[in-house]
Amino acid sequence: MLLVLADEHKEHLGFLNEVDVEVVSEFCRIAMEFIRSGPNPKLYQSAAQKLAVASETVQHGVEGLMFLLTEAARYMISEIDFQDSIMTLGFSEELRTLLLQLYLDNRTEIRTILSEMSMDLPHYHNLEWRLEVTVASRTLRHQVTPRLMMKLHTQDSGEKDFQVLQTDPVNLLHMTQVLEGALAEMKSTHCRRIVRNIK
Repeated sequence: MLLVLADEHKEHLGFLNEVDVEVVSEFCRIAMEFIRSGPNPKLYQSAAQKLAVASETVQHGVEGLMFLLTEAARYMISEIDFQDSIMTLGFSEELRTLLLQLYLDNRTEIRTILSEMSMDLPHYHNLEWRLEVTVASRTLRHQVTPRLMMKLHTQDSGEKDFQVLQTDPVNLLHMTQVLEGALAEMKSTHCRRIVRNIK
């Protein structure tokens, strides 16, 4: 699978062709620091002063590298596909080799960082349920009022929690239909495309 970069990203990465390989190596180090701990504007300014360019240019170059590395790591692109993806950017052989080595050395760390950044939501662990029916009361002798009691157990980062829910069969049937509709929607091509891009 090849990476398809937007024109804006290609423009940001195009700056790397104008500087030496040693400078690109420093940009790679800054990009990895960006991925690990966020942006550092002081580094951009000091690098911009050394290169006699605007700090925005340096920032765009680092952000372009960071985007290239995170997208490649997210899709676990193979070595050949990564080379083919950056070949379209017009980099020299030495620069392509440097970027490939950076990607291969850091892709597992980048994937780990990306997985830690994802939201960790509570998820289903167990469900207990009980059907209760009131068949009569003092005021109404022939009444039938069914209720469904549910105890939903969830797990969030190893901690278990539970919620007690109560509903009647009509609402339960409606919730079931809505959830089945949502599951059917997840099978549509539009939703599959969105989910694939999120991962």
